Amino acid sequence: MNAPERVTGPSTDTPRYLAIQPGTTPSYWQPKPANGHATVLLAGSQTVSGNVSMGTQTIAPGCFVREHAHAENEELIFVLSGEGVAVAEDQEHPMVPGALFYFGPNSRHKFVNTGTAPLTFAWTMLPCGLEDFFAAIGRPRHEGDPAPAPFERPTDVKAIELGTVFADIEQLKGGTAGK
Repeated sequence: MNAPERVTGPSTDTPRYLAIQPGTTPSYWQPKPANGHATVLLAGSQTVSGNVSMGTQTIAPGCFVREHAHAENEELIFVLSGEGVAVAEDQEHPMVPGALFYFGPNSRHKFVNTGTAPLTFAWTMLPCGLEDFFAAIGRPRHEGDPAPAPFERPTDVKAIELGTVFADIEQLKGGTAGK
């Protein structure tokens, strides 16, 4: 993988811009129930503020991203291809190319691939941290590699979630968030 092209400002640590080409950033196979992959296009560590990350996630047909929420983060989801359903706060919304979703802190949401082809969307996280979660639960992926057999999430996934950008979903569902 080639490193992203980086042009720096007055300090050699301050990027004026990044030019990131396909296939040059980390990508991870994701465990059940998504059975797809996530690619980190921009990590917070690459930005001036350190507060934004972006990437893509692909969910295999018939699979889904479990219901979750982000305690302190805002998330944007932009659907690139495929079809599915976003369940936001128990309300269903079509996921079709061009659809945009915004999720504020503690907003419960889930993504389901209802189609016969992969469902792919771009995600943006403010502040960053989703990239750390994908690295912790996934397996390294390289362009052209065949998908692995479906694999289980790590046994300590809840600790990984709470140590990255996720809220305690059970606490939110029980109405005790923030108490």
